[in-house]
Amino acid sequence: MKQDAFPPRADARPVTLETHGIARQDDFAWLRADNWQEVMKDPSVLDADIRTYLEAENAYHEAQMAPTKALQEKLFAEMRGRIKEDDSSVPSPDGPFAYGLKYETGGQQPVFFRTPRDGGDETVLLHGDKEAEGTAYFRIGGVSQSTDHKLIAWAYDNKGSEYYSLRLRDAETATDFDYAIEDTGGGGVFSEDSRYVFYVRLDANHRPSKLFRHEVGTDPAADVLVYEEKDAGFFMGVGKTQSGETIVIDIHDHETSEVWMIPASDPTAEPVLVAERETGIEYSIDDHGETLYILTNAGDAEDFKIVTAPKSNPGRENWSDLVPHKPGCLILSHCVYKTFMTRLEREDGLPRIVIRRLADDIEHSIAFDEEAYSLGLGGGYEFDTNTIRFSYSSMTTPSQTFDYNVETRERVLRKEQEVPSGHDAGDYVTRRLMAPAADGETVPVSVLYRKDTKLDGTAPLLLYGYGSYGITIPASFNTNCLSLVDRGFVYAIAHIRGGKDKGFHWYKDGRRENKKNTFTDFIAAADHLVAENITSHDRIVAQGGSAGGMLMGAVANLAPEKFGGIIAEVPFVDVLSTMLDDTLPLTPPEWPEWGNPITDKEAYDYIASYSPYDNVEAKAYPAILAVGGLTDPRVTYWEPAKWVAKLRATATGDKLLMLKTNMEAGHGGASGRFDRLKEVAEAQAFALLVTGKA
Repeated sequence: MKQDAFPPRADARPVTLETHGIARQDDFAWLRADNWQEVMKDPSVLDADIRTYLEAENAYHEAQMAPTKALQEKLFAEMRGRIKEDDSSVPSPDGPFAYGLKYETGGQQPVFFRTPRDGGDETVLLHGDKEAEGTAYFRIGGVSQSTDHKLIAWAYDNKGSEYYSLRLRDAETATDFDYAIEDTGGGGVFSEDSRYVFYVRLDANHRPSKLFRHEVGTDPAADVLVYEEKDAGFFMGVGKTQSGETIVIDIHDHETSEVWMIPASDPTAEPVLVAERETGIEYSIDDHGETLYILTNAGDAEDFKIVTAPKSNPGRENWSDLVPHKPGCLILSHCVYKTFMTRLEREDGLPRIVIRRLADDIEHSIAFDEEAYSLGLGGGYEFDTNTIRFSYSSMTTPSQTFDYNVETRERVLRKEQEVPSGHDAGDYVTRRLMAPAADGETVPVSVLYRKDTKLDGTAPLLLYGYGSYGITIPASFNTNCLSLVDRGFVYAIAHIRGGKDKGFHWYKDGRRENKKNTFTDFIAAADHLVAENITSHDRIVAQGGSAGGMLMGAVANLAPEKFGGIIAEVPFVDVLSTMLDDTLPLTPPEWPEWGNPITDKEAYDYIASYSPYDNVEAKAYPAILAVGGLTDPRVTYWEPAKWVAKLRATATGDKLLMLKTNMEAGHGGASGRFDRLKEVAEAQAFALLVTGKA
């Protein structure tokens, strides 16, 4: 690394902020652009002082990583070599056609196509690479076909800000109508007669607050407002039941749900409420004729249950248990077909698919024998079918796609992930460890390494964690991590509290007033990996993104001596300031996850006690790579920028500290599949650099 390059230092421009009578000083608040809403749509309007600082950090990052350029190119080539460039999904049948997506050799973006149902020539509906021509950033959102198969609704974002333009396209000619609907949430839902499209529009603060009905071929200015959510603390989405009979307006935050229904056959009808929102009660619906099938945690069903209700009178007083609550067995999702229902559930940390025949309620399940694995369940397009499609993988087994006949129980392998450069599962070992936490809990840790890697405490290790919003990180096949593993790294995932890996309580025990469990669980995982003589603390590189980036900032403050390096991607590190700013896109909907420090002093004090930015101290930190996106609406660019600026001004020691801001992307990083691999290669080069393996 270039020690002669002088790291940039942001000017300290102190601002004193006061909340609940408590004053705090923020030296780098100026990095938050006052016109951030405009920057999301037009990055060129960013304040010159802010841009100068971000570009100086980018130049420093470039200089420090320059010696690894050849390594990055090699890593990129390896990762690209594991991708089947002309890959294609297994098309899913829908009426007379089957719909799928594919990639072309050298292509960065997906190509959407259809064939006759029983096979035949492909018709390209949407060619992502052609649509992306001339743009620095391009990401396709939702793509859906109309009920009569004559139209395609598709959305794209060309800034990284997640303001999607929605377009309608003639499926036969693959030509768009001469207008676009701007500032949408990223997709559209057709009515049964294909005459109308329902979509959600984002407001100036990037909140999905209004549902509109658009009549195909008319001026979007005349679109009808169907529903408006007045509470800025709730998200809104629109979808359709598996039967296609009901358009579903889904309103939710991180702990409360409310659903409204519109008959797809009567699209101008007023929405009908299923059950009024009640704090802490979540539910989602599917339907079968006049019956609703509802997945819910109502009635103290912490790990959820499935109830039924008449569609004509769906209130909570009419809910009747169908699949009762079973503590420790978390029901993740459900889907209803003409003759059966599926549900995906997790028990003892492992997923399974359960099939229930509607005629007699007889059930059977699909499960696997590996120590750690991942299952995915696709709904498909059709309601009247006996076939479901699911995917399976493990940390050593490439993804497999199966069609499964629920009557005969025959399983047909439709696709197996190809690794063109070669992959022998027998070369690798995957294990599930249980790390003891200080309060008596045990934290699952999924581990992958080459069978010839010596586990004598000297192996470098990349430890990944997330731990928020109830999101479970699956132990699935990941070709990218093999480049590290093949170089002697151990790859590990810490399934920490804040996710739902061990049931819903695992989530509750890692949010709000219990948030610090997430951080101490991650540290416990690191300690256990060292205690098992798999690695040593100075050989561990921790990695997390978004809320997982907050985890990175927190553990860097709590236990910097236990990590040799930190990779924090789009890190949510300025937690207190963000949760106090109710103008930001996600702040009000996030209060159920973190607490509301504006109205609740206890929440203020608790967040202040762990917010990574607010707890930077004059001590030695591990090497840190922080990555942000200028147009990111989820974790705004100034969070990593402020954090690195404060670390530079405060931290002691001489470890490498870098900030890279992608000036042409948002939360997900680069949009093309190969451009994204370059970012992965750069992060891996950093891990190899700080562990002496570069």
